[in-house]
Amino acid sequence: MPLPISIFIITRNEGDRLGRTLAAVRHLSDDIVVVDSGSTDDTVAVAARFGARVIRNDWVGYGPQKRFAEEQCRHDWLLNLDADEVVQPRLAGAIAALFSAGPPPLALYRIRIKTVYPGRTRPRPLADTIAPVRLYDRRRARYSPSLTDDRVVGGKLPSAVLPGAVWHYSFRSMDHIRDKLEGYAALQVHEKVPGRSTLFLRTRLLTELPAQFLRYYLFRRHVTGGRVGARYAFEHARAKRKRIERFLLALKATPAAEIRPPPRRVDESEPAD
Repeated sequence: MPLPISIFIITRNEGDRLGRTLAAVRHLSDDIVVVDSGSTDDTVAVAARFGARVIRNDWVGYGPQKRFAEEQCRHDWLLNLDADEVVQPRLAGAIAALFSAGPPPLALYRIRIKTVYPGRTRPRPLADTIAPVRLYDRRRARYSPSLTDDRVVGGKLPSAVLPGAVWHYSFRSMDHIRDKLEGYAALQVHEKVPGRSTLFLRTRLLTELPAQFLRYYLFRRHVTGGRVGARYAFEHARAKRKRIERFLLALKATPAAEIRPPPRRVDESEPAD
């Protein structure tokens, strides 16, 4: 029996990945909402094939697009997924158990998300894990309106981490990693003008690449991913350094002005950290 939750996904040109995501959750809800921002592939057809309601909405930024999707849902309890995220059976069972005795006791639930490398079918051993809020009561929490930072804001409400995980097939190829990260870095510069001095940023420019590489390679455990893990860590570090370069250029061009982001979508997946 479907749960009293709505599942929503924002998409653009995700026809090759969306079906796997919907197949894993179609039994959990009678209200799956796909908000599409102008796909030119078969995304809309795939969504319709799995019984999702497809709503078209021009791209307005990550947070605003998800807030729009929240408002289209029929239930107050919402599960948000990206089109390239696949709920694993243990997590699906945990969500069902959570609602088995009525409304859950908390308003926010965190879900573990594990990265899957391009061309792989499952996460590597000791894969890095993040646990953002993805299951929540929209009467008490909503997505942030930030154009580049899509996260659920619930004040100081307590949260809990659910058993199980989502497998995140974020990148189609190694080239896709670079393109996606660079695009997101460009959007961040348009929205977030740093409060630091240019001297601080120039100093950080010298250390950002090695520091971020070590952060991803060691502390996020991409060392367990072999050559692919090293490339993955390097591309993240490179994008972080590129962002600082863009900050410096933006501050030089408009040192006192607030820079607004362009009204376009860089990539069809959630922004990468």
